[in-house]
Amino acid sequence: MDQPIIRLTGVCKSYGDNEVVKDLNLEIMPGEFLTILGPSGCGKTTTLRMIAGFEEVTKGQVFLAGVDVADKKPYERDVNTVFQNYALFPHMNVFKNVAFGLVEQRIPKAEIKERVQAALKLVRLEGMDNRMPSQMSGGQKQRVAIARALVLKPKVLLLDEPLGALDLKLRKQMQHELKHLQQELGITFVYVTHDQEEALTMSDRIAVMNAGVMEQLGAPEQIYNHPATRFVADFIGESNIMEAYVDSITESGIKCVMEFGDFTIRRGDYADEEMLYICVRPENLRFTAEPVAGFNLFGKIKEHIFMGSICKTIVKLPNDQEVFRTAPPSDGLLPMDSVVHLSWRPTECSILRTKEEQIYNVIESSVEMEGFDARQIL
Repeated sequence: MDQPIIRLTGVCKSYGDNEVVKDLNLEIMPGEFLTILGPSGCGKTTTLRMIAGFEEVTKGQVFLAGVDVADKKPYERDVNTVFQNYALFPHMNVFKNVAFGLVEQRIPKAEIKERVQAALKLVRLEGMDNRMPSQMSGGQKQRVAIARALVLKPKVLLLDEPLGALDLKLRKQMQHELKHLQQELGITFVYVTHDQEEALTMSDRIAVMNAGVMEQLGAPEQIYNHPATRFVADFIGESNIMEAYVDSITESGIKCVMEFGDFTIRRGDYADEEMLYICVRPENLRFTAEPVAGFNLFGKIKEHIFMGSICKTIVKLPNDQEVFRTAPPSDGLLPMDSVVHLSWRPTECSILRTKEEQIYNVIESSVEMEGFDARQIL
């Protein structure tokens, strides 16, 4: 079995009393495209900078190819970094920008020319050797920055939100190009972004960070379909997140009660009165005119929002919470103010445990409403 090309063990980073990365343990495999994803201030860029050597580790160890690199300078680590702002030399043409690191390493001129030409071909910039950065588009500048990093043949390429300065259409184009480039080269890419769609599109695995902590690590499909925490469910894509508690456990199933409704799940190791978050992606939420077995949840259609290939339908629940469903417009739209029954397939729902006191009001509200038909106030 392959050994990790990068291993972070108990890594912490503090600035005074502010701990921005907390006890991070992460293994990145050779040839992997791993994305560190999270909101601003979550510690993702700081983590990348510690791998690169631009930030010192407060506590813990950073290993590169099995070697502890804590005492090594950035130029002594076999990694290279691509930044969001390109960091090109404005007075140098494309060839000289890409060749700069090789010149510093005193590589023979003939080899420099060969390697620069090969790098420019990889990023589809053949024939632009003499062009100046000021004569290039944002996408072309980013390709030059990537070529300059790749020409040094690093074991790992670190990318710090490299597409952040590009417009939406160009971003999407570059996402696919970067992924194909990584697959062609077989180099380990460690990519930092706050863009969920970008992470889902490009990555082999995603490390989701929040407030300095890695909340979940997994393949894009796992992160999206089986979020480990409420933060991940809420941050990755869109989710309907509803609060519930375990009301009763019988051989036929586990009854979960929400405000103004309930549903039954078939199995699980839940305890009586345990607090739960129910997370259902909008494409998995179903509206029907008649009740579905195991569900007793109602809502009223409040709004339809046309979004091109999909239509978002917003439903207001009796407790004023809004949930929504997305589906192709061709599926047909139910009339406004229609009362609909809500349901989902068991495999299309994530149930998350929680001990947050704020949702204990669900029990009180549900007990007060026992025997009351929610449709009376819709």
